[in-house]
Amino acid sequence: MSAPILFIDRDGTLIEEPADFQIDAYDKLRFVPGVIPALLKLRDAGYEFVMVSNQDGLGSERYPQADFDGPHGLMMQVFESQGITFREVLIDTSWPEENLPTRKPGLGLVMHYLRERSFDPARSAMVGDRETDNAFAANLGIRAFQLRTAQFGGEWDWAGIAHELADAPRRAEVRRDTRETQVRIRVNLDRVAEPVISTGLPFYDHMLEQIGKHGGFALEVQTTGDLHIDEHHTVEDTALALGQALREALGDKRGIGRYGFILPMDEALASVALDFSGRPWLVFEGEFRREKVGDLPTELVPHFFRSLSDAAGLNLHLSVRGDNDHHKVEAAFKALARALRQAIRREGKELPSTKGAL
Repeated sequence: MSAPILFIDRDGTLIEEPADFQIDAYDKLRFVPGVIPALLKLRDAGYEFVMVSNQDGLGSERYPQADFDGPHGLMMQVFESQGITFREVLIDTSWPEENLPTRKPGLGLVMHYLRERSFDPARSAMVGDRETDNAFAANLGIRAFQLRTAQFGGEWDWAGIAHELADAPRRAEVRRDTRETQVRIRVNLDRVAEPVISTGLPFYDHMLEQIGKHGGFALEVQTTGDLHIDEHHTVEDTALALGQALREALGDKRGIGRYGFILPMDEALASVALDFSGRPWLVFEGEFRREKVGDLPTELVPHFFRSLSDAAGLNLHLSVRGDNDHHKVEAAFKALARALRQAIRREGKELPSTKGAL
Protein backbone atom coordinates (compact mmCIF):
# COMPACT_ATOMS: atom_id res chain seq x y z
CA MET A 1 0.00 0.00 0.00
CA SER A 2 1.35 3.42 -0.94
CA ALA A 3 2.02 6.03 1.71
CA PRO A 4 -0.68 8.64 2.30
CA ILE A 5 0.33 12.17 1.34
CA LEU A 6 -0.18 15.28 3.42
CA PHE A 7 -0.17 18.37 1.21
CA ILE A 8 0.79 21.40 3.31
CA ASP A 9 0.60 25.12 2.69
CA ARG A 10 3.66 27.10 3.83
CA ASP A 11 2.89 30.63 5.07
CA GLY A 12 0.42 30.62 7.95
CA THR A 13 0.55 26.84 8.19
CA LEU A 14 4.15 25.76 8.69
CA ILE A 15 5.44 29.23 9.54
CA GLU A 16 3.54 32.25 10.76
CA GLU A 17 2.52 34.80 8.17
CA PRO A 18 3.48 38.46 8.77
CA ALA A 19 1.22 41.42 8.10
CA ASP A 20 2.79 42.10 4.69
CA PHE A 21 2.40 38.41 3.66
CA GLN A 22 6.09 38.09 2.69
CA ILE A 23 8.66 36.19 4.75
CA ASP A 24 11.62 37.94 3.18
CA ALA A 25 13.87 38.37 6.21
CA TYR A 26 15.25 36.06 8.87
CA ASP A 27 13.60 37.99 11.70
CA LYS A 28 10.18 37.25 10.19
CA LEU A 29 10.65 33.50 10.46
CA ARG A 30 8.39 32.03 13.17
CA PHE A 31 7.17 28.44 13.25
CA VAL A 32 3.49 27.76 13.85
CA PRO A 33 3.01 26.33 17.38
CA GLY A 34 3.00 22.55 17.53
CA VAL A 35 3.97 21.97 13.91
CA ILE A 36 7.16 19.98 14.51
CA PRO A 37 5.82 17.41 17.02
CA ALA A 38 2.70 17.01 14.86
CA LEU A 39 4.70 16.36 11.68
CA LEU A 40 6.92 13.88 13.53
CA LYS A 41 3.84 12.00 14.70
CA LEU A 42 2.42 12.00 11.18
CA ARG A 43 5.76 10.90 9.74
CA ASP A 44 5.84 7.97 12.16
CA ALA A 45 2.28 7.12 11.08
CA GLY A 46 3.52 6.75 7.50
CA TYR A 47 2.66 10.11 5.92
CA GLU A 48 4.76 11.75 3.24
CA PHE A 49 4.78 15.54 3.01
CA VAL A 50 4.37 17.78 -0.03
CA MET A 51 4.59 21.54 0.39
CA VAL A 52 2.31 23.53 -1.94
CA SER A 53 2.58 27.30 -1.69
CA ASN A 54 1.48 30.43 -3.55
CA GLN A 55 4.25 33.08 -3.40
CA ASP A 56 2.86 36.16 -5.11
CA GLY A 57 5.32 37.50 -7.66
CA LEU A 58 8.32 35.60 -6.32
CA GLY A 59 11.35 36.50 -8.43
CA SER A 60 10.02 39.95 -9.30
CA GLU A 61 11.32 43.31 -8.13
CA ARG A 62 8.58 43.41 -5.51
CA TYR A 63 9.68 40.03 -4.11
CA PRO A 64 13.28 39.20 -5.03
CA GLN A 65 14.21 35.54 -5.09
CA ALA A 66 17.20 36.13 -2.84
CA ASP A 67 14.99 37.59 -0.10
CA PHE A 68 12.88 34.43 -0.16
CA ASP A 69 15.71 31.89 -0.37
CA GLY A 70 17.44 32.70 2.93
CA PRO A 71 14.50 32.31 5.36
CA HIS A 72 13.08 29.43 3.31
CA GLY A 73 16.40 27.59 3.42
CA LEU A 74 16.66 28.06 7.18
CA MET A 75 13.10 26.76 7.61
CA MET A 76 13.91 23.66 5.58
CA GLN A 77 17.13 23.09 7.52
CA VAL A 78 15.27 23.24 10.84
CA PHE A 79 12.72 20.71 9.62
CA GLU A 80 15.44 18.40 8.30
CA SER A 81 17.40 18.66 11.57
CA GLN A 82 14.32 17.30 13.35
CA GLY A 83 13.84 14.42 10.92
CA ILE A 84 11.12 16.04 8.80
CA THR A 85 11.62 15.91 5.05
CA PHE A 86 9.40 16.88 2.15
CA ARG A 87 8.82 14.67 -0.84
CA GLU A 88 8.39 17.80 -2.94
CA VAL A 89 8.30 21.57 -2.49
CA LEU A 90 5.94 23.05 -5.09
CA ILE A 91 5.78 26.84 -5.37
CA ASP A 92 3.68 28.94 -7.69
CA THR A 93 5.19 32.38 -8.29
CA SER A 94 2.34 33.99 -10.26
CA TRP A 95 0.21 36.98 -9.28
CA PRO A 96 -3.43 36.36 -8.29
CA GLU A 97 -4.77 38.34 -11.26
CA GLU A 98 -3.02 36.03 -13.71
CA ASN A 99 -5.33 33.13 -12.73
CA LEU A 100 -2.78 30.52 -13.76
CA PRO A 101 -3.72 26.85 -13.33
CA THR A 102 -0.64 26.33 -11.17
CA ARG A 103 -1.95 28.67 -8.50
CA LYS A 104 -4.00 27.20 -5.67
CA PRO A 105 -6.82 26.26 -5.72
CA GLY A 106 -5.78 25.14 -9.21
CA LEU A 107 -4.09 21.76 -9.51
CA GLY A 108 -1.43 22.60 -12.08
CA LEU A 109 1.43 21.88 -9.67
CA VAL A 110 0.08 18.51 -8.53
CA MET A 111 -1.37 16.98 -11.70
CA HIS A 112 1.32 14.29 -11.68
CA TYR A 113 -0.15 12.90 -8.44
CA LEU A 114 -3.50 12.41 -10.12
CA ARG A 115 -1.72 10.37 -12.77
CA GLU A 116 0.01 8.18 -10.20
CA ARG A 117 -1.82 4.89 -9.75
CA SER A 118 -0.44 4.68 -6.21
CA PHE A 119 -1.95 8.01 -5.09
CA ASP A 120 -4.75 7.35 -2.60
CA PRO A 121 -7.03 10.38 -2.12
CA ALA A 122 -9.03 8.64 0.61
CA ARG A 123 -5.97 8.47 2.88
CA SER A 124 -4.38 11.79 1.91
CA ALA A 125 -5.19 15.29 3.15
CA MET A 126 -4.43 19.00 2.87
CA VAL A 127 -3.52 21.41 5.67
CA GLY A 128 -3.76 25.14 5.10
CA ASP A 129 -4.97 28.36 6.64
CA ARG A 130 -7.22 29.79 3.89
CA GLU A 131 -10.34 28.95 1.94
CA THR A 132 -8.18 28.55 -1.17
CA ASP A 133 -6.46 25.64 0.56
CA ASN A 134 -9.83 24.06 1.29
CA ALA A 135 -10.84 24.55 -2.36
CA PHE A 136 -7.54 23.02 -3.48
CA ALA A 137 -8.29 19.95 -1.35
CA ALA A 138 -11.79 19.71 -2.80
CA ASN A 139 -10.42 19.89 -6.35
CA LEU A 140 -7.90 17.18 -5.52
CA GLY A 141 -10.54 15.00 -3.86
CA ILE A 142 -8.88 14.88 -0.44
CA ARG A 143 -9.82 15.94 3.07
CA ALA A 144 -9.10 19.53 4.14
CA PHE A 145 -7.94 20.81 7.52
CA GLN A 146 -8.00 24.58 7.99
CA LEU A 147 -5.74 25.78 10.77
CA ARG A 148 -7.33 28.17 13.22
CA THR A 149 -6.04 31.73 12.74
CA ALA A 150 -7.29 35.14 13.84
CA GLN A 151 -7.32 36.40 10.26
CA PHE A 152 -8.92 33.54 8.31
CA GLY A 153 -10.82 31.48 10.89
CA GLY A 154 -10.47 27.69 10.80
CA GLU A 155 -11.05 25.24 13.63
CA TRP A 156 -7.98 22.99 13.79
CA ASP A 157 -4.59 23.11 15.49
CA TRP A 158 -1.63 20.91 14.61
CA ALA A 159 -2.08 18.61 17.62
CA GLY A 160 -5.68 17.97 16.62
CA ILE A 161 -4.75 17.26 13.01
CA ALA A 162 -2.06 14.79 14.03
CA HIS A 163 -4.48 13.06 16.40
CA GLU A 164 -7.17 12.88 13.74
CA LEU A 165 -4.93 11.42 11.04
CA ALA A 166 -2.46 9.32 13.03
CA ASP A 167 -4.54 7.92 15.88
CA ALA A 168 -7.68 6.91 13.97
CA PRO A 169 -9.72 8.19 16.93
CA ARG A 170 -12.56 6.05 18.15
CA ARG A 171 -15.54 8.37 18.09
CA ALA A 172 -19.29 8.10 18.07
CA GLU A 173 -22.25 10.41 18.07
CA VAL A 174 -25.62 9.05 19.14
CA ARG A 175 -29.01 10.73 18.98
CA ARG A 176 -31.91 9.15 20.81
CA ASP A 177 -35.27 10.88 20.36
CA THR A 178 -38.44 9.57 22.00
CA ARG A 179 -41.71 11.12 23.09
CA GLU A 180 -40.17 11.64 26.52
CA THR A 181 -36.57 12.67 25.81
CA GLN A 182 -34.15 14.02 23.26
CA VAL A 183 -30.58 12.86 23.87
CA ARG A 184 -27.40 13.72 22.01
CA ILE A 185 -24.11 12.14 23.08
CA ARG A 186 -20.62 12.44 21.64
CA VAL A 187 -17.63 10.40 22.76
CA ASN A 188 -14.02 10.32 21.63
CA LEU A 189 -12.21 7.53 23.42
CA ASP A 190 -8.78 8.73 22.29
CA ARG A 191 -9.03 12.37 23.36
CA VAL A 192 -8.90 13.83 26.85
CA ALA A 193 -11.17 16.84 27.34
CA GLU A 194 -13.31 18.43 30.01
CA PRO A 195 -16.77 16.80 30.02
CA VAL A 196 -19.66 18.91 28.75
CA ILE A 197 -22.87 17.65 30.38
CA SER A 198 -26.42 18.98 30.55
CA THR A 199 -29.39 16.80 31.50
CA GLY A 200 -31.48 19.15 33.62
CA LEU A 201 -30.48 17.17 36.73
CA PRO A 202 -27.41 18.82 38.29
CA PHE A 203 -26.38 15.85 40.45
CA TYR A 204 -26.78 13.49 37.48
CA ASP A 205 -24.65 15.90 35.45
CA HIS A 206 -22.01 15.71 38.17
CA MET A 207 -22.01 11.91 38.06
CA LEU A 208 -21.75 11.80 34.26
CA GLU A 209 -18.85 14.25 34.50
CA GLN A 210 -17.05 11.65 36.63
CA ILE A 211 -17.34 9.15 33.78
CA GLY A 212 -15.68 11.46 31.27
CA LYS A 213 -13.13 12.92 33.67
CA HIS A 214 -11.97 9.72 35.35
CA GLY A 215 -12.59 7.59 32.27
CA GLY A 216 -10.01 9.66 30.42
CA PHE A 217 -12.07 10.36 27.31
CA ALA A 218 -14.02 13.23 25.75
CA LEU A 219 -17.70 13.12 26.64
CA GLU A 220 -20.52 15.48 25.65
CA VAL A 221 -24.08 14.88 26.81
CA GLN A 222 -27.13 17.00 26.00
CA THR A 223 -30.45 15.67 27.26
CA THR A 224 -33.84 17.33 27.34
CA GLY A 225 -36.44 15.22 29.11
CA ASP A 226 -39.87 15.21 30.68
CA LEU A 227 -38.67 16.23 34.12
CA HIS A 228 -42.09 17.72 34.82
CA ILE A 229 -43.24 14.10 35.14
CA ASP A 230 -40.21 12.58 36.86
CA GLU A 231 -36.52 11.77 36.39
CA HIS A 232 -36.86 8.20 35.13
CA HIS A 233 -36.82 8.74 31.36
CA THR A 234 -34.00 11.28 31.50
CA VAL A 235 -31.74 8.96 33.47
CA GLU A 236 -32.62 5.83 31.52
CA ASP A 237 -32.47 7.23 28.00
CA THR A 238 -29.18 9.03 28.69
CA ALA A 239 -27.68 5.78 29.98
CA LEU A 240 -28.90 3.86 26.94
CA ALA A 241 -27.49 6.44 24.54
CA LEU A 242 -24.17 6.51 26.40
CA GLY A 243 -23.91 2.74 26.26
CA GLN A 244 -24.65 2.76 22.54
CA ALA A 245 -22.02 5.45 21.98
CA LEU A 246 -19.38 3.43 23.84
CA ARG A 247 -20.23 0.32 21.84
CA GLU A 248 -20.05 2.17 18.52
CA ALA A 249 -16.83 4.00 19.37
CA LEU A 250 -15.07 0.77 20.38
CA GLY A 251 -15.78 -0.70 16.95
CA ASP A 252 -14.28 -4.17 16.60
CA LYS A 253 -12.51 -3.69 19.99
CA ARG A 254 -9.08 -4.59 18.69
CA GLY A 255 -6.30 -3.63 21.06
CA ILE A 256 -8.47 -2.77 24.06
CA GLY A 257 -7.61 -3.82 27.60
CA ARG A 258 -11.16 -5.20 27.83
CA TYR A 259 -11.26 -5.83 31.48
CA GLY A 260 -12.18 -3.82 36.75
CA PHE A 261 -11.40 -1.24 39.56
CA ILE A 262 -11.71 -0.60 43.32
CA LEU A 263 -12.12 2.97 44.52
CA PRO A 264 -12.43 4.35 48.05
CA MET A 265 -14.19 7.63 48.82
CA ASP A 266 -13.97 8.53 52.49
CA GLU A 267 -15.93 5.77 54.29
CA ALA A 268 -17.42 4.39 51.05
CA LEU A 269 -15.86 1.66 48.94
CA ALA A 270 -16.90 0.77 45.39
CA SER A 271 -15.57 -2.05 43.27
CA VAL A 272 -16.23 -2.58 39.58
CA ALA A 273 -15.38 -5.52 37.37
CA LEU A 274 -16.41 -5.20 33.75
CA ASP A 275 -15.93 -6.90 30.42
CA PHE A 276 -16.80 -5.54 26.98
CA SER A 277 -17.85 -9.04 26.02
CA GLY A 278 -20.86 -8.11 23.94
CA ARG A 279 -23.02 -10.04 26.41
CA PRO A 280 -24.79 -7.55 28.71
CA TRP A 281 -25.21 -8.48 32.34
CA LEU A 282 -25.42 -6.47 35.53
CA VAL A 283 -24.82 -7.54 39.09
CA PHE A 284 -25.34 -4.59 41.43
CA GLU A 285 -24.75 -4.92 45.18
CA GLY A 286 -25.52 -1.92 47.34
CA GLU A 287 -28.32 -0.20 49.22
CA PHE A 288 -29.23 3.43 49.77
CA ARG A 289 -31.15 4.88 52.72
CA ARG A 290 -32.00 8.22 51.15
CA GLU A 291 -34.73 8.59 48.54
CA LYS A 292 -32.66 11.10 46.59
CA VAL A 293 -29.12 12.39 46.44
CA GLY A 294 -29.44 15.90 45.15
CA ASP A 295 -32.08 15.65 42.45
CA LEU A 296 -31.23 12.05 41.50
CA PRO A 297 -33.52 9.30 42.89
CA THR A 298 -31.30 6.60 44.36
CA GLU A 299 -33.56 3.89 42.92
CA LEU A 300 -32.38 5.04 39.47
CA VAL A 301 -28.70 4.50 40.27
CA PRO A 302 -28.70 0.71 39.64
CA HIS A 303 -31.13 1.36 36.77
CA PHE A 304 -28.55 3.64 35.16
CA PHE A 305 -25.91 0.92 35.30
CA ARG A 306 -28.33 -1.68 33.93
CA SER A 307 -29.31 0.53 30.98
CA LEU A 308 -25.67 1.34 30.27
CA SER A 309 -24.72 -2.34 30.44
CA ASP A 310 -27.55 -3.37 28.10
CA ALA A 311 -26.75 -0.78 25.45
CA ALA A 312 -22.97 -1.16 25.61
CA GLY A 313 -22.94 -4.95 25.60
CA LEU A 314 -21.15 -4.79 28.92
CA ASN A 315 -20.79 -7.44 31.62
CA LEU A 316 -20.74 -5.28 34.74
CA HIS A 317 -20.38 -6.31 38.37
CA LEU A 318 -20.58 -3.38 40.78
CA SER A 319 -20.69 -3.36 44.55
CA VAL A 320 -20.67 -0.39 46.86
CA ARG A 321 -20.84 -0.01 50.64
CA GLY A 322 -20.51 2.82 53.12
CA ASP A 323 -22.51 5.16 55.36
CA ASN A 324 -22.99 8.27 53.23
CA ASP A 325 -25.25 7.80 50.21
CA HIS A 326 -23.69 10.73 48.34
CA HIS A 327 -20.26 9.18 48.73
CA LYS A 328 -21.56 5.76 47.72
CA VAL A 329 -23.19 7.00 44.50
CA GLU A 330 -20.17 9.09 43.54
CA ALA A 331 -17.77 6.26 44.35
CA ALA A 332 -19.78 3.91 42.13
CA PHE A 333 -19.65 6.29 39.17
CA LYS A 334 -15.95 7.03 39.68
CA ALA A 335 -15.12 3.34 39.97
CA LEU A 336 -17.01 2.67 36.74
CA ALA A 337 -15.09 5.48 35.07
CA ARG A 338 -11.72 4.12 36.19
CA ALA A 339 -12.67 0.64 35.04
CA LEU A 340 -13.67 2.08 31.66
CA ARG A 341 -10.31 3.87 31.44
CA GLN A 342 -8.53 0.53 31.81
CA ALA A 343 -10.86 -1.37 29.51
CA ILE A 344 -10.90 1.06 26.56
CA ARG A 345 -7.16 1.77 26.59
CA ARG A 346 -5.45 0.52 23.46
CA GLU A 347 -2.70 -1.95 24.20
CA GLY A 348 -1.91 -3.08 20.67
CA LYS A 349 -3.87 -4.32 17.68
CA GLU A 350 -4.81 -7.81 18.74
CA LEU A 351 -8.39 -8.81 19.51
CA PRO A 352 -8.53 -9.74 23.20
CA SER A 353 -10.56 -12.90 22.64
CA THR A 354 -9.97 -16.47 21.54
CA LYS A 355 -13.41 -16.47 19.88
CA GLY A 356 -12.30 -14.16 17.08
CA ALA A 357 -15.00 -11.60 17.86
CA LEU A 358 -16.31 -9.52 20.75
